[in-house]
Amino acid sequence: MMADLAAFHFERPLWLFAMLPALVLWLVDRQAADGARQWRTVIDSVLLPHLLVGEERRSRLRPGDWLLIGWIVATIAVAGPAWQREPSPFADAKPPVAIVLKVTPSMLTEDLAPTRLDRARQKLADILAAREGASTALIAYSGSSHIVLPPTADAAVVTELAKALAPQVMPKEGDDLVGALALAERTLAGGVNGGSILLLADTIGPQAADWPKLSRPVTVLGLLPPGTAMNGLEQMPGASVIATTPDQVDVAAVARRLDGRDAAAGVVGEGSHWREAGYWLTPLLALLALLWFRRGWVLS
Repeated sequence: MMADLAAFHFERPLWLFAMLPALVLWLVDRQAADGARQWRTVIDSVLLPHLLVGEERRSRLRPGDWLLIGWIVATIAVAGPAWQREPSPFADAKPPVAIVLKVTPSMLTEDLAPTRLDRARQKLADILAAREGASTALIAYSGSSHIVLPPTADAAVVTELAKALAPQVMPKEGDDLVGALALAERTLAGGVNGGSILLLADTIGPQAADWPKLSRPVTVLGLLPPGTAMNGLEQMPGASVIATTPDQVDVAAVARRLDGRDAAAGVVGEGSHWREAGYWLTPLLALLALLWFRRGWVLS
């Protein structure tokens, strides 16, 4: 109990200053309603109470008094009284990810049955299932980079759109990996929940030497047969590379990486926050409001 009292505070204490105009208005109203004020200068203070009629009736709480009480209660509620902490509803939220999928003729190679591109789609579906509820964006690139889908928690839509991607639908041939990564960075920049980039590709072109400075961690899932080295990785310092496996080992490794501490950096609400108790004053405000439904209350 003493610990709760020691931790008591207001989340928005500046709202307490809203009591000042209420007090000023209440004092003005009390003076205007004081019928005896004008007689105190001409009648002896000992005799005045005996000469006034109905003063006992007006001595009870008036509508202005109840309005002041309601104003004070509402101000306290809005100021956010708090003394206990509770887990944040976003503490366990999975950080978002921008999927960068390479869609070039080399991805149609059949050394990963049925093709590297088909295997990428299969792995993507498994990763989304392992990270159910996480926000995912899809970016496709060949000679140019394009946002296929902005961040969404609908994994089925991401999977279906990935199935529709093919080198034939890309407007330009080439390997614009640098542009794709920069586009992924901008796509995630609109949110405040951290996040990372997952690159699904078979090779890294020489243009990766112009590797952009990214604020998000990058994970690469190399779409090559087991035991095959992925070329161009020396152009991507700091990226985590995971080799494709015939089982779910690679999927689990990617999911752990995407859900890791680095990817979750900056998640709003991480940990715990103060539990506001102002809403408990709502029933009291409702009871005070009922007084204004009485006939003749405002004129009393």
